[in-house]
Amino acid sequence: MASRRTISPALNLLRQGAGGLGAAAAGAGRVLSRPCAAHFHLLSSTRSQNFAPATQAAAAASALTKPAAPMNCRMYSQQADSKIWNFEDIQGLIQGSTRNVVLVDVREPGELKSTGHIPHAINIPVTSAPDSFHITDEEFEDRYGFLRPSKDDEVVFYCKAGVRSRAAAGLAKEAGWKKVGEYPGSWMDWAGNGGKIER
Repeated sequence: MASRRTISPALNLLRQGAGGLGAAAAGAGRVLSRPCAAHFHLLSSTRSQNFAPATQAAAAASALTKPAAPMNCRMYSQQADSKIWNFEDIQGLIQGSTRNVVLVDVREPGELKSTGHIPHAINIPVTSAPDSFHITDEEFEDRYGFLRPSKDDEVVFYCKAGVRSRAAAGLAKEAGWKKVGEYPGSWMDWAGNGGKIER
């Protein structure tokens, strides 16, 4: 009997949100996760039809957007013990009214170059470096050029739409951070409400 490898719920959420079902991750053409058997059947059934590769991808994407019967795939949910931040909370944070809080943008560096980021946020990309809260302090500083937030600090994560930030919050909790927050509206909410942008 083959043993099953246990995957962290936070890492599994990251894989599902940022690249599940065989989608390319952040436009880099990398596949982050393998589809489960039901998804494989769906994708392979579109391949069995005589479509060109681009049409195969469009057919698979089209099939995934239609309501379907529940698949026999295990989905993980995050624990809801992160502090939830909203637009006004983040505005107060960047205006200096909240101390010992570190705002962490978990999007990829290319995303930040094209859009900018919330003022005072540091960038720790979770998709390309999900181990950032598990490596040593020295490795972290070598990788990013700044000190990792202390376990005494509250860390608040945001991304583009809230999926990767939830995964990053879970990874930080697994690594021992206790004061973890999420901004579920993330960049889309911030930019949509006219929040200040730093480039």
